[in-house]
Amino acid sequence: MTKDQLRELFLFTDLTDEQLDWIDEHGDVVEFGADTEVFAEGEPARCFWVLLSGTIATARTIGGDRVETARTDQVGVYLGAVSFYLEESLENGYASSARAVTDVRLLALPVGKFALAFRKWFPMAVHLLQGMVLGTRRGQAITGQRERLLALGKLSAGLTHELNNPAAAAARAASTLRDRVAGMRHKLAMLAEGKLDKDALLALTGLQEEFADRVHDAPELSAVATSDLEDELTDWLQDHGVGGSWDLAPVFVAGGLRIADLEGVRAATRINGVDASLDGAMRWLAYTVETESLLREITDSTSRITALVGAAKQYSQLDRAPFQWLNVHEGLKATLVMFGAKLGKGVTLVKDFDRTLPTIPGYPAELNQVWTNLIDNALAAMGGTGTLTVRTARDEDWLLVEVADTGPGIAADIRKRVFEPFFTTKGVGEGTGLGLDVSWRVVVNRHHGDLSVESEPGNTRFQVRLPLTEQP
Repeated sequence: MTKDQLRELFLFTDLTDEQLDWIDEHGDVVEFGADTEVFAEGEPARCFWVLLSGTIATARTIGGDRVETARTDQVGVYLGAVSFYLEESLENGYASSARAVTDVRLLALPVGKFALAFRKWFPMAVHLLQGMVLGTRRGQAITGQRERLLALGKLSAGLTHELNNPAAAAARAASTLRDRVAGMRHKLAMLAEGKLDKDALLALTGLQEEFADRVHDAPELSAVATSDLEDELTDWLQDHGVGGSWDLAPVFVAGGLRIADLEGVRAATRINGVDASLDGAMRWLAYTVETESLLREITDSTSRITALVGAAKQYSQLDRAPFQWLNVHEGLKATLVMFGAKLGKGVTLVKDFDRTLPTIPGYPAELNQVWTNLIDNALAAMGGTGTLTVRTARDEDWLLVEVADTGPGIAADIRKRVFEPFFTTKGVGEGTGLGLDVSWRVVVNRHHGDLSVESEPGNTRFQVRLPLTEQP
């Protein structure tokens, strides 16, 4: 190409004659027929291309589909290794594909040699461009960290509440247990000093073991059934002269005991046809049943605390490698546990998990951030009332995670902008507008997946597609 022809291209208009000579010497004019691939996404980025004539289209692979991102016939448009001045950018290959829509002519410049010449021609511009790129990356990293901290802040109050409930229950049960154990020792001493013989005491201790075991298998009863049984046992206790029957009956019912069990106690304490120490025996066994119930409550509470701590550990991934093969359900369950207090009584949670899904490669802590943003947005959209559905499935060569809500939906004009940084529909101070932007970068840029949204009133679905195999 002549110098005059090169100067007609807007990129080269202000180059010196010497620089244009370099372009002419090192550049090649290449022709491609219509519907021919010029270069493919992911291939080594060897050339900086400039359109001389014809129409060309670029495309990227998103969610398994080839999506056209641009189509142009403007002479002088450049494509391919457009960040050639950054050495590291060439290692990642072409960021998109290019296809000739019509017959095209392109000027191809070898990026290795062009980068050296470009840095020599425009040293200050190269420094400014490098600074801009690195600054953008650093800003994105800081933004991601800030979003994660904001998410943890949102969830910390809920986690504290969730931890406080079982901890308080365990403390109350332990305090009550201390009194019941003391009462049990006192009643046992009174029974030993009373009219019961050795055989009667052995029979009562046998019943004690049986009743203690029965507590763990006590059936769940409705309020009406519980009230009826308590009345029935209260009448029986009163008829047989046992004091404080209204206190004992609820304990026995909660422990799974019925009239037949009380008759067994009476039989064990009858001596020569007379009820001997029936009142003391009943109270001693009531202490046993209540003690076992309190121990079960303490066990359940501490197990709940352990589960919450485990969920927080899984969510934060503090002791895990940043990149690993992960089970996506573990992160989803941990995130939902962290949201326990925010779900509220008005929200119905539906977990539709495909347990046959394989582990996938990824960054679990960053994906947990995505689940947090999507679930938090869904809950905010429903305003405390509705159905939250978290679904996993296999979608061809992708793992699909879908977070759906029954909120009012997202208008079409807003739907186009939800992934833009700093765009938010929340009130001032309620949202940063960075959550979905960070989620997009984690899913698409970090995991080579896809994040999309489908919405209509009463049915909004954010869909995350992640590759099943490790990406380059």
